[in-house]
Amino acid sequence: MKTKVLWGKDLAQEVIQRVASQIKVLKTTVGRMPGLAVVLVGNDPPSQIYVSHKTRACERAGIRSLGHHLSSHTTMEEILYLIQRLNTQEEVDGILVQLPLPPHLNQSKILGSIDPNKDVDGFHPYNMGKLSLGEESIAPCTPKGVMALLDYYGIPVEGREVVVVGASNIVGKPLALMLVNRMATVTICHIMTKDLAIHTQRAEIVFTATGVPHLVKRDMVREGAIIVDIGISRKQGKIVGDADFQGLQGWARAITPVPGGVGPMTVAMLMENTLQAFRMRARTR
Repeated sequence: MKTKVLWGKDLAQEVIQRVASQIKVLKTTVGRMPGLAVVLVGNDPPSQIYVSHKTRACERAGIRSLGHHLSSHTTMEEILYLIQRLNTQEEVDGILVQLPLPPHLNQSKILGSIDPNKDVDGFHPYNMGKLSLGEESIAPCTPKGVMALLDYYGIPVEGREVVVVGASNIVGKPLALMLVNRMATVTICHIMTKDLAIHTQRAEIVFTATGVPHLVKRDMVREGAIIVDIGISRKQGKIVGDADFQGLQGWARAITPVPGGVGPMTVAMLMENTLQAFRMRARTR
């Protein structure tokens, strides 16, 4: 069996180009381009890289990037005050707080302080609640990118047995909700799951988002399974995913690479969510 590689790079470029075209039209009626405020706290190197990727994507999409780089010693009061200002600024359509935050900051309270209509990451309790009810408003970027990638490659999830490995609020839980909303039969596994392989071996599609290098190996999945690798970490200086990409060749029917698979889709969906927020605000004027 030849394993199909599910690249996200080309689709991500298509999405960003489509967003740019729609913004060009909207700009003539609204009178300005969308604005995305990106809040970065501290000097975490991976976070700085992610922010630079998002800034470059904004340039390609025709979105104004408004950077706010705060000290790692920023207090809760200071960051909440900044977000409150951004909530009321007319030129700001989307607000993104880059995660992770320094440990002294209350992540839940900070994300909950963002105006739900400007919550382009889709993490606000209101938007997560809408998702749980099957009424997706602004959906979290990475799970949304996963679903777009499956659609692009013509991989349906309806009626399929799927396993989500990882139960974070950022990826695992919202992804499981999206899959349920599409009528998949979903099992969620996490750090307390006693025998991961029992679950992954019966799945038609395995979604893994743990950050554990090469956690999912050939003997853990059935032949012909589809592997969607959302994890990212470093192993011997190389960027790798949760799945043993080489070991699964010739065994899995399809697999996403790391890097180049889901990662580009996350940034593309951020651009799409910013356009959506821009549209929603334009309609309420």
